[in-house]
Amino acid sequence: MRLDALLLTHAHSDHISGIDELRLYNWKQGGPIPVYATAETYANLVRRFDYVFGPPPVGGGVPQLDQREIGDGPFDAIGLRIVPLPVMHGPLPVIGFRFGDFAYITDASHVPEDTIARIAGVKTLILNALRHRPHPTHLNIQQAVAIAQRVGADRTWFTHITHDLDHDATNAQLPPGIALAHDGLVFGIAAEAT
Repeated sequence: MRLDALLLTHAHSDHISGIDELRLYNWKQGGPIPVYATAETYANLVRRFDYVFGPPPVGGGVPQLDQREIGDGPFDAIGLRIVPLPVMHGPLPVIGFRFGDFAYITDASHVPEDTIARIAGVKTLILNALRHRPHPTHLNIQQAVAIAQRVGADRTWFTHITHDLDHDATNAQLPPGIALAHDGLVFGIAAEAT
């Protein structure tokens, strides 16, 4: 298995704590991995993983990252055109990503109108839907369904879900074309080459 690039949405632990495991890919692939993130995310990474970004420690290996800072506009990564998708995670701005007919948004509690416009026309949408009850920093099922229906993707998969959601019972209540994601889920996407 290869890891050609890493796209970081934000620097919360559940999204970045595996950064040290990139060393295996560096070794297998013979070089650094391009990592795309905002300046704010990189600032957090440098604070939390100073051994990765500072002088190499004596006797120890560290992940080799090719830092690629991204802004608000589209960028190219591994030959694909990628569009950042700004969303709010409570008071924290984070980003999702769109490439071709696929969009990925996690850890959102609010999806701005501009981002809805940026994902119009996708065939596959991955969107967080934490639970049924409201939450201050994540979409709940009702909010996620409303956004998914506005986007109108052929298929929407809800991710970043809690143990509060019974998989079969929740899926039975969701509109057609919308379902909870699951381990082992595989699907194809059509991405725009650069």
